[in-house]
Amino acid sequence: MAKTAQIYRMVMPDHICPFGLKSLHMLRSHGYEVEDNWLRTRAETDAFKAERGVKTTPQTYIDGERIGGNDDLRRFFGKHVPRDGETSYRPVIALFAMTALMALALSWAVTGAALTVMAGEWFISLSMCVLALLKLQDVEKFSTMFLNYDLLARRWVPYAYIYPFAEGVAGVLMTAHAFDVISIPLAFTIGSIGAVSVFKAVYLDKRELKCACVGGNSNVPLGFVSLTENLMMVAMAIWMGVL
Repeated sequence: MAKTAQIYRMVMPDHICPFGLKSLHMLRSHGYEVEDNWLRTRAETDAFKAERGVKTTPQTYIDGERIGGNDDLRRFFGKHVPRDGETSYRPVIALFAMTALMALALSWAVTGAALTVMAGEWFISLSMCVLALLKLQDVEKFSTMFLNYDLLARRWVPYAYIYPFAEGVAGVLMTAHAFDVISIPLAFTIGSIGAVSVFKAVYLDKRELKCACVGGNSNVPLGFVSLTENLMMVAMAIWMGVL
């Protein structure tokens, strides 16, 4: 017997509900024959919500039983639905995976081999560049989160605004192996201060904070990731300093 479902979603000349499209795709991916009902105007949408006693669209029904919106449908199929403010390491995993692939690609293009010492250096310097870019998307939000735990920024607030620029400059120069007299002490200084600040906040003071490492809008918990970011800068500075 075929599995059937009904969905009511907004499909208007100037707006097609993305959550409606997601719900429709999810149902079809799970083998449902879907009766796809379009709500073509705001008035039609408002009338539907009033009639069914619901606050949002899309709305999905399976075997005559209302499942609900897209999040409710995800739960119905056993998929994870993030809670408001839920912490996640996904942004960091995606970032480091991409910078690792970029470093391998550059190494392959320049040397003809992917796994080289240069690839390792580029992985760290490119990670610094991308992390700086994420912070620079909204320096105000980054600085607010950063002031929660950075020891120097708490004593001198402008440092919270300088930090992402400093990290970006150090990352770019280290990628090019240029102006080591600037990049090495810069990376070592900000990395050392950052590492000490994170270690104190998380491992000594036992504070539960969000990490500003991937920008001011992240839900990444402060701790291992931010400590790793700063130790990578310190390690890169030491490595390039002794070459």
